[in-house]
Amino acid sequence: MWCPLCNHTETRVVDSRLTRDGMQIRRRRECSRCNNRFNTFETPELKAPRVIKSGGNREAFSEHKLRQGMLKALEKRPVETREVERAIRGLVREISSVEEAEIPASLIGEWVMRELSRLDQVAYVRFASVYKRFEDVQAFRDLIERLEREHPGGLDQRQISLLDQPAGRKRQGK
Repeated sequence: MWCPLCNHTETRVVDSRLTRDGMQIRRRRECSRCNNRFNTFETPELKAPRVIKSGGNREAFSEHKLRQGMLKALEKRPVETREVERAIRGLVREISSVEEAEIPASLIGEWVMRELSRLDQVAYVRFASVYKRFEDVQAFRDLIERLEREHPGGLDQRQISLLDQPAGRKRQGK
């Protein structure tokens, strides 16, 4: 392992331990030349199927694209990073466990929407509006009404309702 400070090739492992979730090994290293200490993380490489895009093109699954899409939907939302990472790791495991050599991107999109609906309703609507290419306000309304039917009273206290409450009822979290 190269030292990130002086580029020397000789470093030694000072300490190794599992991360909290047990999905990575954190190694504390020290450079033999400049004595700089730094961390490296080792993760298992999972074999994922190729992704069939809506236009018929095929490409390798990209965890980076999955992460970016979810983070974009969750931008400025009150969701803890560890919850997001747990959801991403779960999705990567689910995708890697598929036995077929190829899976449609639409299936991955549905799985992402499922995870986002558990994490944050606003992020779910954001992602769905792009993923499903909403053309009008009615499409948003239909999605929000379906979301409220599927999760009645199950709103996280950090979130406000997506639909106006009937007169006389206070919004949750207020």
